[in-house]
Amino acid sequence: ALEALCSLDAGRFRLPLVDAVRRLLPPSVNGTLLIDAPGVVRGVAGAELLSALLEASGADLVLGLARAGARPPLLEELDAAGVEVLWMTAADGARRPGKRQRQRARTRRWDAWLGDAETRLLDPAGLALLGTPPPRDVAHAWRGRQVALLERGRTLTLGEVLALEDDGLRLRAPPWQGRPDALLVRDARRGPGGELASARPFAADSLAWLPPPDVRPGAVREPDTGPRPVARVGQADAALVNGVFGDPLLHLRLRHQRRSLLFDLGMPERLAARIAHQVSDVFLSHAHLDHIGGFLWLLRSRMGDFPPCRLYGPPGLARHVQGLLDGIDWDRIGDQGPCFEVVELHDEQLRRFHLQAGRTRPQPLPGRAAPAGVLLEEAAFRVRAATLDHGIPVLAYAFEPPLEIAIRKERLAAHGWPPGPWLGELKRRLLADDHGAVIELPDGGRRSAGELADDIALIRPGRKLTYATDLADTADNRRRLVELARGSHTFFCEATFREADADRARRTGHLTTRACGEIASAADVVQLVPFHFSRRYDADPAPLYAEIASVCSRLAPLPKAPGQAP
Repeated sequence: ALEALCSLDAGRFRLPLVDAVRRLLPPSVNGTLLIDAPGVVRGVAGAELLSALLEASGADLVLGLARAGARPPLLEELDAAGVEVLWMTAADGARRPGKRQRQRARTRRWDAWLGDAETRLLDPAGLALLGTPPPRDVAHAWRGRQVALLERGRTLTLGEVLALEDDGLRLRAPPWQGRPDALLVRDARRGPGGELASARPFAADSLAWLPPPDVRPGAVREPDTGPRPVARVGQADAALVNGVFGDPLLHLRLRHQRRSLLFDLGMPERLAARIAHQVSDVFLSHAHLDHIGGFLWLLRSRMGDFPPCRLYGPPGLARHVQGLLDGIDWDRIGDQGPCFEVVELHDEQLRRFHLQAGRTRPQPLPGRAAPAGVLLEEAAFRVRAATLDHGIPVLAYAFEPPLEIAIRKERLAAHGWPPGPWLGELKRRLLADDHGAVIELPDGGRRSAGELADDIALIRPGRKLTYATDLADTADNRRRLVELARGSHTFFCEATFREADADRARRTGHLTTRACGEIASAADVVQLVPFHFSRRYDADPAPLYAEIASVCSRLAPLPKAPGQAP
């Protein structure tokens, strides 16, 4: 017998799990029936799931596993159930498998299930949609979903959605017998990396928008560069500093780290000097003036005792930066000038240079390989690049955090543990997949990172951000950018010209609105944020958004004008 759940979250979907157990139990049991329960043993979910499973199964014996000297979980619930409990002690070397190890193991089992699968096209209009399905008009939210085909409540088979298309739902599933009348969908989904995981509950993503300030302190009027989108992407906030019409400058603020990354370096007057002090890395698409014109602001803001700031870009960047440094007399600073490490991407090799104000030439540093365009890799994220054509080489960038880790405040309160640096250490260990590391607790106790993760943390796949601007609409550019941006949560992409001005776009090496939308759709992004619009459209940007929306359903909508009805 087979009962589909289509979920990996036994805590959230504990009621369907218990119902499935009831349906699977035979009318009578001869001998021993072993039920291997999910490992949800904490909080309300653990307590309710245990009680419900005991009631549904009628079990007369519970086998429990606990570490020597540790207080077993759910003792009150077991006592209240009046069931016999046999506790076993875990071996000293026993360790809970890490999150990635469990993810890989479950993916192997899912792939084995699909080993003899065939591709079928179903008409979703003829099926009742059960569970927590995404909206039918949001095709990208369906791809990779684990689904079950049901007939009168009986599971026929489980499969995986390949695509929701105009002519139906295309899926892979082992052969089945019967006529399905319902489709069960919950949160199990194959992600961009190919591994089966829990998808986020679907919600229409939107941005915050900062209106362009007309007057700054001191009554200095700013040019109107349009609304400024601000996106929250996991542990980072991304703000398009100069709006959708201004010089490109994306500020990625890493929360709780006092650290910023910049993508391009257009005029940065809206950024405070303290931000410049905390910029560790700048990722430049190329050295046209509207993309590097803010370098002097960065240079002046880093006068003093600061570590070298890393600048990444296409071949020739070190020469451009050296030229900017050479345009200034440095006779008053001696050897105390600001320092930079410039990193150029040459195919899959990085050429590195040390530059310092007051020195007349770059100093070469040892190079290194850049497989798959990886420029920077840390435990919390990596940044990859793809080389595109704009008449000159330009780089597009992807910011890729592997995980998002949130701490459950109610669990901290239940333990009486105040927040502090120990939580930062816990997150660092989890990001490094070091679940066996011992964490010192505020009350003097010690627990492994893996145990704490199960108890007080919520861990989800990271959300990817991709940034691309100044590229010609060529087949090769499209292929490279789609590959880089695939599966992004937020995609900042230029849409410089309307379709009526496609000839101008071709002459200048920029994308049109249609090209931008088609690239975003092909890359299966969740949210498209178009920008770098030509100022010729600043009086009425709505047609730009309308043209993009005609080919892309993932567009972040234009903010409402003051007084406009929602």
